[in-house]
This record gives sequence, structure tokens and C-alpha cells, in this order.
Amino acid sequence: MDRQKLQIRLAAPRGFCAGVDRAIQIVEEALGKWGAPVFVRHEIVHNQHVVSRLESLGAVFVEELDECPPDRPVVFSAHGVPKAVPAEAERRNMVYVDATCPLVSKVHVEAERHHRAGKEIVLIGHAGHPEVIGTMGQLPDGAIALIETEEDARAFEPRDASNVAFVTQTTLSVDDTADIVGILQDRFPGIATPHKEDICYATTNRQEAVKAMADGCDLFLVIGAETSSNSKRLVEVALRAGAKHSRLVASAADVDWDWFDGVGTLGLTAGASAPEDLVQGLIAACRARFDIEVEHVTTAKETVTFKLPRVLATEV
Repeated sequence: MDRQKLQIRLAAPRGFCAGVDRAIQIVEEALGKWGAPVFVRHEIVHNQHVVSRLESLGAVFVEELDECPPDRPVVFSAHGVPKAVPAEAERRNMVYVDATCPLVSKVHVEAERHHRAGKEIVLIGHAGHPEVIGTMGQLPDGAIALIETEEDARAFEPRDASNVAFVTQTTLSVDDTADIVGILQDRFPGIATPHKEDICYATTNRQEAVKAMADGCDLFLVIGAETSSNSKRLVEVALRAGAKHSRLVASAADVDWDWFDGVGTLGLTAGASAPEDLVQGLIAACRARFDIEVEHVTTAKETVTFKLPRVLATEV
């Protein structure tokens, strides 16, 4: 019997970004330098497959610093932490390594700059996300107002409408954020904007790749975790760009193959914290069931790399 033909449109760029690569490397290097266990506050990146592999090497993941013994090193996750966390680590004389993505650190610096200038700061982001908690934790309570939706942007009432600034979470939908920013700029024409786009290059590139290929896809699969903001945005972007159906899956094991009934074209990408072996695993699972043809859709080349913290830098 002839097998169902399936064309797979494979997005590039996809998967790990430079910040995720750096954060994972920091944990690996810390284990190499200090031995196991190395404690990690919060998931280093939002992907259980990555976390499980690092656990197998000797990393211990905890939610708060008080779960860490003072005599073992601790790594802070790529999403960033409130200032109170490294301050507490120093008070306890702990060895710590900050794996905050440099592009998240840039947002922290911007927020502090606006605060020093006496501006009222708006953060566009999702409540409860570790990156948002970390950014708001750079400044005193009440210094940053969180805006999640267009309705929030319309309802926000600053103390002084002529003295407002905004920053954003790095993993948002480019289009949704543009709509919110548009509302804020209409309401507060003098609002201070980021020197450079806060939404990171990797989030933007992955969304642009999906936009370029989603139209005509009967099904679009995004490999990523439920906790991954940038992965969930890719699902939404695919639907908005013309995919008939779009779903988030952690790996091939989560695929319901009934979804493929009548599917001739599959779009496939991975969020910025999803390893490439999960993508290849899903392609292999498709190959086992269908007569597949893979089309590579490349919309950008990524060459960004970030240095490791000095404490881990290899001595020459």
C-alpha cells in the first residue's frame, strides 16, 4: 500500500539561541570546574529535556536560594533574577555564576537608566514569567508597572504622562507587542523607547521564519515546553500567518498521529530552548510513517555568540 506523502517545511533559524547555548554551557563548565553537585536556581532554560540531561551530569535544580547549601556553587538561570538573589548569595558567601542572557541584562540596564532619570517605567510582558519577575526585581517595588494586553495599555494611568518609558520582555510576539507599543505611543507621544528593540534577535528571527512558511501548511508543529514563552508565541504566529492548525509539542512522543489525517504539508520549528535532536527525532518519527520530503526554509543566518562569565573563562 502506498504511504501517505508528507512535505515537511523545516524552519531556519530554529532551536537554541546564543543565550540558551551560553546558559547550558555555563552549567556544564561549572560542573567541570567545581564538580558535582552544582545547584541551579530555577530551570536553566525552559526545556525538560535539557534539564534532565544536566541533572544526569550532576546539576541540582531548585526554585529558591535557601534550598542551596552555602558550600556549593549556584547558577542563576538565563531568564534573570531579582537583585535580591545575588545580594543574598553574597551575604551567605556563596560562589555563584549568573547565566542571565546578555539581552535580558540589557533590559535590566535600560530599566535602571530610566529609573535614575526619574521616569515611570512600563514593562510589557507576561505576569509570573521568570524574566518579568527578574526585570521587575531590579528596582524598588512599584517602580515598574506591568502591561500584558492592549486593554492594559489603554487603562494605564501614569503619575506624569510626559515622563514615561517602556521596556519589554525579550520573548514576546513581535506583532502583539507592536500593537501595545502603538497604543502607548498614541497616548504618551513622548514615551521613551528602548535604544534597540528589546525583543531579542532570536525570538524575532524564529517568528519571521514561521511567517514565511506557515501559509499553506495543513498542520504546524512547534517543539518546545509549555513554560516556554517564545515557543508558545510561535504557535500563535503560525496560525495568524495561515497554518490551518498549529500545536506545541515537547517531542515526537507527544504527537497524536491522528492529527496527520489529510495533512499534505507540515510546518516544523523549535523554540529557542529546544535542542535540535528533538527536531530530528520528530522528522524520523514522520519518516517511519510517511513518504516524506523535507524543504528547508531559511530566512536568516545567525552568527551571534556570547562570552562566558569571567569566573568560568578558561585560563590561557
